[in-house]
Amino acid sequence: MFSYRSITVLAITMLLLSGCSFVDRWVYRPDINQGNYITQTEVDKLKVGQTKEQVVYVMGNPMLSSVFTDNVWYYIFRELPEHGYVSQKTYTIIFDQKGNVTDIKTSSLGKENLEQMDNEKELD
Repeated sequence: MFSYRSITVLAITMLLLSGCSFVDRWVYRPDINQGNYITQTEVDKLKVGQTKEQVVYVMGNPMLSSVFTDNVWYYIFRELPEHGYVSQKTYTIIFDQKGNVTDIKTSSLGKENLEQMDNEKELD
């Protein structure tokens, strides 16, 4: 026959072995930032017509360049806050054959985009 002490120990053991999901906010998780850290002031300095050297001066070296040509550069910044959602900003810079910027594209991925995608699925 189990005593109250045994039942208490068993309950505490089961609680501890069940995982840390209910105390997840108490567990330390470092912020994880990857890629090119780019601020809005740096993006505002980008202009169509700049040379590759000027872009490197403003934004730093690109994280990726196109496999097929050196005229497309990608600056990617991905962050995962301590207890938040992953967000990612991608800046695509396209150059002409002379090495001048012809187009600057921006895309982002984050909680807002995921919620919007969920809403669109519900409408279908």
